[in-house]
Amino acid sequence: MGNVSHLVTRTAAFQSSLESGLAEGSTGKDRQFVTALARGLDILRAFHAGEGMLGNQEIAHRTGLPKPTVARLTHTLTELGYLNYIRRFRKYELGASVLALGYAAISSMDVRRASRQPLEQIAHALNASTALGGRDRHSMIYLEACRGPSVVAITHDVGTRVPMATTAIGRAYLFSLPEAERNKQLDAIRRRWRDDWTKVKTGLERSFKELADRGFCVTWGEWLPELCGVGAPLRNSDGTAAYAINASAPIYQISRDRLEADWGPRLVKVARDIRTGMAAQPATAAPAAMRPVTNGQRPPLSAMARR
Repeated sequence: MGNVSHLVTRTAAFQSSLESGLAEGSTGKDRQFVTALARGLDILRAFHAGEGMLGNQEIAHRTGLPKPTVARLTHTLTELGYLNYIRRFRKYELGASVLALGYAAISSMDVRRASRQPLEQIAHALNASTALGGRDRHSMIYLEACRGPSVVAITHDVGTRVPMATTAIGRAYLFSLPEAERNKQLDAIRRRWRDDWTKVKTGLERSFKELADRGFCVTWGEWLPELCGVGAPLRNSDGTAAYAINASAPIYQISRDRLEADWGPRLVKVARDIRTGMAAQPATAAPAAMRPVTNGQRPPLSAMARR
């Protein structure tokens, strides 16, 4: 069972490495895009959970940036408190300022506060791992995570990153997006998964149909062969922000029939409960430019179907 946890950690770190750097086709044409800022953020993203310190050479390898550029950026980030320089090893670790930013972000999220109790209850009821996720570039990052009483094989914590294209939580998130934003994400996914795009596209289309018909989707060994799960979309109470939730377990623990007949419908109800909980919290102002998506509306698949 420990092998599953190891694979989750290792694969998440690999996914993070793939998404580091500035290899985004659209940014070169965007005059508002500040490359120096993006490179600094890429330096911070090069650090993965549980891996400890990195030197400039390792950071350069992970980000694809020249080593002299990395050296200037790590010096600047150290001066600002976002990195700590460990002189003995000539390496860097993340500083307290990064933690302050992360804490400020998650502590102010209404969706996280409303999700904790429902996700914890269903995790214990199903003896599963459950999570609330939001987008981090072309992955999903866990904003809340809970585990059932006997779950020992999967270690999902806040900050865990999983692929958007091959997980139930990622596909549920994609399904909830407005068409233009969803197509932008699908284009990026197609570029990153170009060698396996036909297989990934088939899985996305199947999951989108499940989400349209039943409100949840099922994945069975599509990210890691040992894992399965269900995902459901979640938008905040005024529909201006998209998230998703999941319940997952090792495939030896659960049958696919039970995922579809029991776990999926329960997860849809949890999504409704979370949305109700957010609506009961004090209202916060939302950007006027963001528009809600009508509940139950199936996103058009025409753009993806043409790929």
